Amino acid sequence: MLRDRRRWTRVGVVVAAAALVAGCTKSAEKVETPGLEARGTVLTTVQPKRQDLTNRISLAGKVTINPVFGIVAPADGELRWVNREPSQTPATRPIWVATVWEDDDPREVEIPKDSTLAGRLMPDHASVTAGMPVASARHAGYGIVADIDSAQAYRISGAVKSVQGQIKNGPGPFKCTALGTIAALPAGTIPAPATTTAAPQASGQPTSEPQPDVPSGGSEGSEPTGLQLVCKTPDDIKLINGAAVTLDVVTAKAAKVWVLPVEAVAGVQGKGKVDVVGPDRTRRTVDVVLGLTDGKVVEIKSGLKGDETVAIPGPNLPTAAPDGQGPEGQIVGMPG
Repeated sequence: MLRDRRRWTRVGVVVAAAALVAGCTKSAEKVETPGLEARGTVLTTVQPKRQDLTNRISLAGKVTINPVFGIVAPADGELRWVNREPSQTPATRPIWVATVWEDDDPREVEIPKDSTLAGRLMPDHASVTAGMPVASARHAGYGIVADIDSAQAYRISGAVKSVQGQIKNGPGPFKCTALGTIAALPAGTIPAPATTTAAPQASGQPTSEPQPDVPSGGSEGSEPTGLQLVCKTPDDIKLINGAAVTLDVVTAKAAKVWVLPVEAVAGVQGKGKVDVVGPDRTRRTVDVVLGLTDGKVVEIKSGLKGDETVAIPGPNLPTAAPDGQGPEGQIVGMPG
């Protein structure tokens, strides 16, 4: 009897355990586990909006004596140098040093006031394009030089609208007038003075009047430079050679333009791509024309109407593989 009672007790325990497991299973079946969205599903979107935009960057510079800057070609054409005797005296007015000929239309190249010619960057009769550095000039006296990272070059490559400077633990803020171009300069050369003598006329006078002196940095030319911004401070700002300076540079402004976050745009300068999201949450990549950027948003000049829904991050663009072997990876949401 005792044995039968123990046997029935074990059976009851087994049945109770089975019932408990079944209950747990049913409870587990009722718990809803959050599922993952399908690969490629758009989770974050944004719509274009209008706002004022300023292309502003901050540069670290320093005070420098007699900084070198570049002078660019004013147009496409053939470069022809003006033959003048070198001079060490800074120019008291803009001085004509070369001409770019474009379809019989001469465009003069000048070095500015308070500078000397530091070197020729291109040979005589070279074909040049507008904006290409063709000469280097040396500012007489103090100036401020700020090196530019290549990643910032396209944000500042246009005309500099304004520059504000602040010397660390010193004067500022003050207006700083930009000189020349930001492009890297090759080594410049100064040709030797011409030694030929003009044939005399019957009266014994030379056939042409001697050319006036052109301010020059001497015969040594100029050293190559990297990307840099050179600017001139007002005369009443006290400068110390080597002092650290922060420059606030504004290159362009635009009012009430369409913008998108940089994360939504693939591309950096000029042309780009965005993914437009349809009602069924599918992506459609469209081409857009890009404008200004402040590092947070980028101007959309054309390609969108303004009522689209745009995916974040932007479309994937393949990167170039070594030796031109084709794409080797993807870059997601390249910032504008």
